[in-house]
Order: sequence, then structure tokens, then C-alpha cells
Amino acid sequence: MRSLTSIRPWYLGIVTPPLAVATTLAALLTLSPPASAAPVPDVPAVAAAPEASPDASADASSAVAGGADAAAVPDAVPADAVDSPAVLARAVQFKGAAFDTCQAPPLATMKAWRSSSYRGVGVYFGGRGRGCPNQQHLSRSWLASVDGMGWRVLPIFVGSQSPCVRSAAKQKVRMGSRSATQGRTEGRQAAEAAGKLGIRQGSALYLDMEAYDADNAGCARTTLAFVRAWNREVRGQGFLPGFYSSAASGVRHMEQARRAGQSDLPSVMWFARWGSGSSLYGEPTLHADAWRPHRRIHQYAGNVTETHGGRRLVVDRNTVDAPVARFKP
Repeated sequence: MRSLTSIRPWYLGIVTPPLAVATTLAALLTLSPPASAAPVPDVPAVAAAPEASPDASADASSAVAGGADAAAVPDAVPADAVDSPAVLARAVQFKGAAFDTCQAPPLATMKAWRSSSYRGVGVYFGGRGRGCPNQQHLSRSWLASVDGMGWRVLPIFVGSQSPCVRSAAKQKVRMGSRSATQGRTEGRQAAEAAGKLGIRQGSALYLDMEAYDADNAGCARTTLAFVRAWNREVRGQGFLPGFYSSAASGVRHMEQARRAGQSDLPSVMWFARWGSGSSLYGEPTLHADAWRPHRRIHQYAGNVTETHGGRRLVVDRNTVDAPVARFKP
């Protein structure tokens, strides 16, 4: 996701009598993970934009350092299997087109853009790595107003970046060696910032991790530790953790971790691959059954100038089939 200023954000305790241990364990092994709930109807689908530098020319099939070769390991349990059914039951699903831009637009622009095919908007609500940290319009009342207009909101948190982040503009916000501690702290910050803006539990919060050298083994381990800790904290606070990155780096890295059976992975995958069409399920770095159903977003074009209702913006274009922010009880 590129910012405009940087050229381009139950546990169930089981107590079992000794004589029934074997029977209980056998029964547990046959349980299937709970199905994802989607109580809120999808917004009507519309024709087919957050902040990283997608590398469309990178070799999507190469292995990520620190992860097993994709062709050599079986599929693991879906990442969303760890999400609480209570959180899933509150999630609001959106299917359609969304845009994002560095600064949350004025309400007049959001009203004018209702004439477009977009029905979703990505907003950079927090994080020390945001390209536009001083949001002129974004507030609790702004979010309530756009929600009232019918917009679906994708909250984006641009926190500490990978030690091997490629963007020169993000070098100053690289994570340190205690990345798990940083991830936990920033996950709490994301949940608190969301709450202050009226974003309720059950919402998806998207961690923006700019493109990085995922083939650097040490860097990959440090980055994954941060992401997993951020996810754990966000889940613990009652939200769904999403992840945004370029398909050829961060997304490929998360898929390798999933195939290796890693825990605490993102619930939703927002992948950037420009110039490849707007398909959600044709991305070569992701297994066809990974992060679905209703768990994918594809950023397929960036830095595009569009005018709707007489209001012009430079945006990124996205196709969405995923959870968004929830504002109402």
C-alpha cells in the first residue's frame, strides 16, 4: 500500500475422569473446526484499491527463507480456525470494490463518490509508519457519517516495518530485535485506536507490512514474530487480524508459514499484485483453498487518478470479499 507522500496503511477447559481420557481424546480428534459465520448480508457486488510496493515481476514460486518449500509440505489448518466463534458471529462481510487513499477524504467527497462503483474505503487509522499520520478528516464522527452513507470501511494500521523493508521512506520505522514485544504492544495500540474511533469488536483490523526481503532468513523470522504477536493481541482484544503486503514478499511469506503449520497467522489476506486483473482466487502465491471463504482482498492497481461527482482523488483499487469495520451494536 503506498502512501501518496512516499510515492506511495475459549478456551474450553475440559476436565475428564481418568477412565474416559482415551475416549475423550479420540472424540476431540474427530471434531471439525467451527464454520465461519456471516450473519450480515453482503453489500451488492460492484465492478473492481493500502500502502506497499507490489512487485508484479518477482518470482512468485520461490521459497521464503524460514519456511518450508510449498510443494513439499501438506496443507495446514486454515489460519482462521483459531478465531473465536463469538467474534466471527459479529463480523460484517463486504463483497465488492473498494479504494484507499493516504488521507481520508472530506465527507463531501465521500458523498460525491457514491456515484462511483466503489462501496468500500480503506482508512489509515493508526500506526507510527503511516505516510499521512495527520489525518485531517478522520474521526469518530467522520466514520459514523460514512457508515451512514452506506460505505464499508477497511481500517488499516501501518506500524513498525520489517528490518529488511524495501521502501526507503519506511527505514526509519523498522522494528527492533524484540519484535514479538513490539508486535504485542502495537496490536494493543491498534485495538485501542480502533475503539476510540467507534470501531467495535468483531471488526477486521488490517496490518500494513510494506514489501520486504522475505528470502533473508533472519529478517523473515523477526518479521513473522512481530506479525504473530500483533495477531495474538488483536484477537485477544476481540478483533479479526488482517494482513496487507505485496504478493511476492509478505503474502508469500505468510503462505509459507501457513503451509508449515505455523500458528497465530492473519485471519484475512490482503495481497497487492498490480496489472494482473482483479481476481481474488487466481493469486499464484496462495493455495486455492487458503484464506477463504470471505477472507481475501486483492489490490490490483495503484496511484490511479479518478473523478466522481466532480471530486478527484488518487487511489488504489481493490476487489474485496472479506470482513470490514463494524460500528453498530
